[in-house]
Amino acid sequence: MQSQPKKFILPDLVSHCTFTLRCSRHRRRITGETKQWLFKGDNLTGRARDKYHGLKAGLLTAMCYPDAAYPQLRLCNDFLTYLFHLDNLSDDMDNRGTRSVATVVLNSLYHPRIYSPERIGKMTRDYFRRMIATASPGSQQRFIETFDFFFQSVTQQALDRAAGVIPDLESYIALRRDTSGCKPCWALIEYANNLDIPDEVMEHPIVRNLGEAANDLVTWSNDIFSYNVEQSKGDTHNMIPVVMAQEGLDLQSAVDFVGDMCKQSIDRFIEEQEYLPSWGPKIDADLAIYIDGLANWIVGSLHWSFDSERYFGKTGRQVKATRVVELLPRRTSSS
Repeated sequence: MQSQPKKFILPDLVSHCTFTLRCSRHRRRITGETKQWLFKGDNLTGRARDKYHGLKAGLLTAMCYPDAAYPQLRLCNDFLTYLFHLDNLSDDMDNRGTRSVATVVLNSLYHPRIYSPERIGKMTRDYFRRMIATASPGSQQRFIETFDFFFQSVTQQALDRAAGVIPDLESYIALRRDTSGCKPCWALIEYANNLDIPDEVMEHPIVRNLGEAANDLVTWSNDIFSYNVEQSKGDTHNMIPVVMAQEGLDLQSAVDFVGDMCKQSIDRFIEEQEYLPSWGPKIDADLAIYIDGLANWIVGSLHWSFDSERYFGKTGRQVKATRVVELLPRRTSSS
């Protein structure tokens, strides 16, 4: 029998991404204020608070929405931090638990003025009431619908996890585009930059393809970066084990395979822009800001993944430089 690998080499996605990395000057302020909002909103203590500090969500928000005014940036950071918090909660839930959280959150979005929830639902209602004060009707609708898709896919993920199912690659990609939570974040690009882009433009195949390419890069690269922590917990909802199972690859070959897919998604994002039609000066200008927002997400998420402690602990900068990841031991049920 072959011995299990002790490390693997990350693909060089940072060098392949040539978009300009920028960071909002409001980063420190939103970080402090969102922290108070989150800790108070869901009564976080102990390890849950420690996870927040290592996450560095304020940095991700500041790099993904660098041109947003302070009120919009603060809401985006509240949502992103809250989304990571939901992801942490869902990791410990079965499908019944995710459904109950989904019911509370979606009722808070669909009925923000009359529904009176507690904790997570109250936080949902709080940020969404702020959002609808200035967001276009189209971006509001896209936000709610895509967040609904997020919960449907997370519920399916919980069912797969409980059954020990490793889906085929095509099914996994379709599901992962919703479990990523990227789609509501794309609606926040519209909100953060005060855009009002008509539905028919946002639903154009080229515009949808651009959003999908950005989603794929953010999501698939995240699967590479999070693989080590997830394999240590025995979690198989990740593209690496999916590719290993389907293609019969070893770990390093699967990482390289997914890395190539990530590079192709960046290339696809650039190429698709060449085929954009024109809708007139005003819409074209707004759409250019939206597409730039997707590019900010691509480059921002790549760099943030090494600054955050979520994937590589305190060694992120070293891993970014060497691209070597030392595999964590598998946790036993008692640990």
